[in-house]
Amino acid sequence: MTIKVQIHHHWDGFSLNAAFESPRGITAIFGRSGSGKTSIINAISGIFTPDHAKISIDQTDLVNTQAGINIPIHNRGVGYIFQHARLFPHLSVMNNLRYSAKYGRRKSHRFDPTEIIDLLGIEHILDRRPAALSGGEQQRVAIARALLSDPKILLMDEPLSALDAQRKAEILPFLERIRDNIRIPILYVSHSMSEVARLANHIVILDAGKVVASGDARQILADPALVPYLGVRSAGSSILTTLKAHDDDGLTRLATSSGNLYLPTIRGTVGQQVRVRILAQDVTIALTRPSDISALNILPCVVGDIHMGEGPGAIVSLRSGDDVFLARITRRSVQHLGLAIGKKCHAVIKSVSVSPTEIG
Repeated sequence: MTIKVQIHHHWDGFSLNAAFESPRGITAIFGRSGSGKTSIINAISGIFTPDHAKISIDQTDLVNTQAGINIPIHNRGVGYIFQHARLFPHLSVMNNLRYSAKYGRRKSHRFDPTEIIDLLGIEHILDRRPAALSGGEQQRVAIARALLSDPKILLMDEPLSALDAQRKAEILPFLERIRDNIRIPILYVSHSMSEVARLANHIVILDAGKVVASGDARQILADPALVPYLGVRSAGSSILTTLKAHDDDGLTRLATSSGNLYLPTIRGTVGQQVRVRILAQDVTIALTRPSDISALNILPCVVGDIHMGEGPGAIVSLRSGDDVFLARITRRSVQHLGLAIGKKCHAVIKSVSVSPTEIG
């Protein structure tokens, strides 16, 4: 199932001109505040109608202004998760879910309530009312309610922005479950690169109302030319690894395409795939494999690209087997090491530099 979006709309002082396709899984719409992220999903939901638009799900138009098509909100089959849960305060969790299942788009029963309740881990709170729930629990109920309305697509507008760090950490694994088990497109609006890198299969980058880039998440995150839009301090690549072992000294051994990566204990079972985001500022480059060094992670690489910043910094992409790392270093280091595309080197990564929030 794929959603195609073409939107052109003009407000006083701002124009939105965006076109992209979103496959199944999570597509993150990322950009600075005011770049048009929420306007896009509001147009998809039907909250507002752009001047010119063509929005379709599997070749069925929700909006086609040229053809005069504008499906009413309640017939679009859209599930919308806002920053705040917006649950019915006078109903229990179970009755919030029953309401959605009863008045949803259709009676196909594509999503089994018991499976959704289990998927989101809310079976122990079904009898409570929203006021007795934590913020993370409320959002999980809101997601369950949206899914039980039988949507064709799920829209999430910064669903974690109102939560503290602990609640975010609690809910992220449930969002990963939704991504991996629910076979519909999910558009996820966020300004948090940490969330985007952990959750997204696909990324759309917006800047001043225009799509700067759109594509596979790992390719977008590994492109040094896009760092100015993603943020220099949050620049980093996302790699898929396989959990190989939990060692006795408290480290978990992950297999990459070019060697082992050792990180502090990660919850998971041997053989499980683990997505790891490594920040560019935590990667050091060495021309020869260093010895007598405390860093455990030393992987052979080849320089793929070099992007010079406007100041003293530079971003270097490093190909390591099938993976790509980014390293944030100075221009002076680029010159001192004689770095150039195709040059062999080593990426040095401290085990403790990878935050648990960057592991999914």
